[in-house]
Amino acid sequence: MIQDIAPHIFSNAYAPKRPEATSYALYFDGHMVLASKASAPLRFPRFAELNGIEESAYEKAIYLFAIDNDCFYLVHQVPEGQPEFELKDIGLFRTSGPRHLAFAGITAYSLYKWYDNHQFCSHCGAKLVPHEKERMLHCLTCNNTEYPKIMPAVIIAVTNGNKILLSKYANREYTRYALLAGFTEIGESVEETVKREVMEEVGLHVKNLRYYKSQPWSFSDTLLMGFFAEVEGDDSITLDREELALAEWFERENIPASESDISLTSEMIEYFRNHQE
Repeated sequence: MIQDIAPHIFSNAYAPKRPEATSYALYFDGHMVLASKASAPLRFPRFAELNGIEESAYEKAIYLFAIDNDCFYLVHQVPEGQPEFELKDIGLFRTSGPRHLAFAGITAYSLYKWYDNHQFCSHCGAKLVPHEKERMLHCLTCNNTEYPKIMPAVIIAVTNGNKILLSKYANREYTRYALLAGFTEIGESVEETVKREVMEEVGLHVKNLRYYKSQPWSFSDTLLMGFFAEVEGDDSITLDREELALAEWFERENIPASESDISLTSEMIEYFRNHQE
């Protein structure tokens, strides 16, 4: 999965400090990120590589995290006309390597969105300021606090003996087969989310829920929790066409090949394909 970057070590400890010339400078503009003009490998600029960058950029840079001994910072302005770097769509994080930099890029993008969307207090409208000791924005006027946006969601592999239920989303750019998924609503456990989402999307009852793994999925600011669940009773599908374009059962040997290994969904499908229990 995208967060599996060993032997590299990711540290999200909040340790704000002034960047060095060798630190990474992450710059985003909407869905675009400043990266190397070369198609491969994925590379972000270090501060020393940015032409015309001013001293104020060092002072205003926001510390994000570290991977091994490299520190990553968010910068808000970069002089135009960088000879080695250009703005590229963040979709490249799904397909480009090295893996640890793709993970760094999408994690930084999630924090960029959070900082950009929380410049002012939602309670009184005053300016929010970063806290000195933790990853938090706070209001000096009314003491309101804001933490990074992380939404709990489930990925569900519904099985029936040698078969697994695969689906395709309705009205989305992503057109490959996927597992059922959904966000946890207020007041419910993740196990209750699994049962509700399966019933809402395909009209099935499930039993024997088994937790698999979790994944931080910063493309949508979610923390994904994967479950396997067995169908209970009739396995006839009643499709929610507002959510899904299709859903169908696949025998283990007929499961379509996964085109990527970065997602929890892909890993769970491959796990079912290769582990007959």
